[in-house]
Amino acid sequence: MNSTSTFEPTSESPSESPSESQKGAEPMTRQGFVASPVTGADAQTPISAPIIAQCNDIDLVYRVRLFRDRTLRDIFVSLSRDPLGFLLKKKDRLHVLRKVSLNIYRGDRIGILGFNGAGKTSLCRCFANVYTPNSGKIKVFGRTRAVFDTSVGIYPELTGRENAEILAQFMYPDVSDSERKQLILEALEFSELGNFVDAPFKTYSNGMQARLCLSIISCRSPDLLILDEVFDGADKFFREKVSHRIVQLIENSGAVMFVSHSPEQVDRICNRVIVIHDGLIAFDGPKDDGIKYFNSLKPRATIG
Repeated sequence: MNSTSTFEPTSESPSESPSESQKGAEPMTRQGFVASPVTGADAQTPISAPIIAQCNDIDLVYRVRLFRDRTLRDIFVSLSRDPLGFLLKKKDRLHVLRKVSLNIYRGDRIGILGFNGAGKTSLCRCFANVYTPNSGKIKVFGRTRAVFDTSVGIYPELTGRENAEILAQFMYPDVSDSERKQLILEALEFSELGNFVDAPFKTYSNGMQARLCLSIISCRSPDLLILDEVFDGADKFFREKVSHRIVQLIENSGAVMFVSHSPEQVDRICNRVIVIHDGLIAFDGPKDDGIKYFNSLKPRATIG
């Protein structure tokens, strides 16, 4: 039977306990390990490194609306067999994050690995204050900049330059007008779009769109930087160019959460790896061990 579904966060308190397979697997967590601020290094730094962000026992549950191909006859039969059960049946829910606790220290460049639907982006959106967990607490000490979609805030009818001005207003509200103007000029030059900066955005190729957005996004470093698949869409030449700029942005930020499906990117950029599996932090530690652990996992269905 075919079905489709939509997800939305629910305010209900989660009541489900982890599945039996989750109970049997002891998560591998970091004990007293603080990653080196040097990109790509696994050396440990003193445990006294200041905390940039933390979460304690957060749960996140989505209400899942399933649209099944059911006939009136099916509904009538179900209603006649068990009227009360049909009307009061439990709603389908997706328990995305389960009692997740995490400390992020200054100097951490955290690569977040996991299969689709594991909860990587949802965890980052909780730290970015996009989602509110059903339970638990999150604290961020300092400015946060999160990039989940490079096309957010884009108006196709406007020119690249006009969209750059809008993006800069959105991404850097705390800088002066003159400083923002200089920032936009530098980003447009870096994008190498030439005269196309004054052409409508809707006429750009996917690669050109990514060039403009990534150039604006990568201008300034915050205390907590969250990057979710930021290299998607850019052409090969510009991807290599912007990757160096992103690496500089990462190095100058207080701490970084870097979501990627590429262990190679994580190996090059990060010094700590978190593997999220079935809504749990299954691993938290040095990047080499984390990548090896992720490669040993097998994907599983996440809707139960």
